[in-house]
Amino acid sequence: MSALPRAISLLRSATLEDGSIVDVEITGDTVTSIRPAGSARSAAASETLDLTGFVLLTAPAEPHAHLDKALSWDLIDPPMGDLGLAIESWKNYSATMTVESIADRARRAALMLLQNGTTAIRCHVDVLSGDSPLRGVQALVQVREELRELMHIELAALAGPAIPTADVEAALDLGVGLVGGAPHLADDQSEDLQRLLAIAARRGMGVDIHTDESLTGGYTLAELARTVRDWPESMPVTAGHCVRLGTLDVDELDEIIDEVLASDIGIVTLPITNLYLQGWQHPVSTPRGLTAVRRLLDAGVRLGAGADNVRDPFNPVGRSDALETASLLVTAGHLTVPEAYAAVSDGARSVMSLEPAGVTVGAKAELLAVRGANLADVVANAPADRYVIHAGRLVAFSEVTHHTALPTRFTEPAELLLEKR
Repeated sequence: MSALPRAISLLRSATLEDGSIVDVEITGDTVTSIRPAGSARSAAASETLDLTGFVLLTAPAEPHAHLDKALSWDLIDPPMGDLGLAIESWKNYSATMTVESIADRARRAALMLLQNGTTAIRCHVDVLSGDSPLRGVQALVQVREELRELMHIELAALAGPAIPTADVEAALDLGVGLVGGAPHLADDQSEDLQRLLAIAARRGMGVDIHTDESLTGGYTLAELARTVRDWPESMPVTAGHCVRLGTLDVDELDEIIDEVLASDIGIVTLPITNLYLQGWQHPVSTPRGLTAVRRLLDAGVRLGAGADNVRDPFNPVGRSDALETASLLVTAGHLTVPEAYAAVSDGARSVMSLEPAGVTVGAKAELLAVRGANLADVVANAPADRYVIHAGRLVAFSEVTHHTALPTRFTEPAELLLEKR
């Protein structure tokens, strides 16, 4: 196979979610034709992929990553525990980081996501404490530029309550496109929320706020929704985590969902990290740290889902694979398989204000092909055999060979059976 990336103009014999087998034609970065398998025009061999036995899907988008923290678990060796312990471990370690060390981990983490099929990432990058608060921002701006031909990366400035407004402004001046923060960590949650929203309003930019990341106590989502009610579409608003929402009674929950709908706020659920961090204080009948995904989806809220942290103090595990997130949404969130996959693909792209993508004429050619029989098979087994297409170009592919001994009762040689997969 020729070097990557390379332009693709024809996908042959791909299986769609509905079971149909089609040829897909791509012009530039856009899907231009979908025909029954075998009926598409011919194309150069270097621009053609045979997807026989592969399910073709909209490529995942990651709406809530922390690339500056990713892959630091082994370096920090933190205690396992709740959000407070994770924050303390990270704060202590972050004082030792350099721009180069942050960029190295962030680059590796981004490419792991790309390898597994994610072609767009929104990364929350810490505005750090101390004399050099912009080290993380500088590193991520560098990585975004390095990878711009392979994937879309956008940045949100994650500013804790103690971070001076001037440092947030400086991060935005370096090219960060969204204001972020974590008002639930402030002594006065409303005051910090309004501070962050005021920065965004002055700048005319959107916000992506870590919102109500706890199982008990107060919450700010309704206030967020009311404050941004009249913001223009050019200033999109996202609320991530929203764990507290999943603990409310139905009447109170529905009132807040109405506020969210009225302001068209995108909600991002982050199952793996919230399931890990929440509930440590409850040794029995442990509550699960998940927002009200079923109620939000049924109400028509724009819902995206992400992996959040990957192998850092906030989550010691994670495979940088959207299929892992989708599987957790089925298990922990009781979504259907199609709903779960939509949350990590179309829903995530909507929350990120990206153009529609997928196997639809006129959509952007952001595509993932995974070996499998159907969507449920792909989500359940997460096969490693994949082709990843960004902006109409093949940017990653993986091919796996399995070797497994078989019982002697089979009449065919084991080698032959293995080749058939």
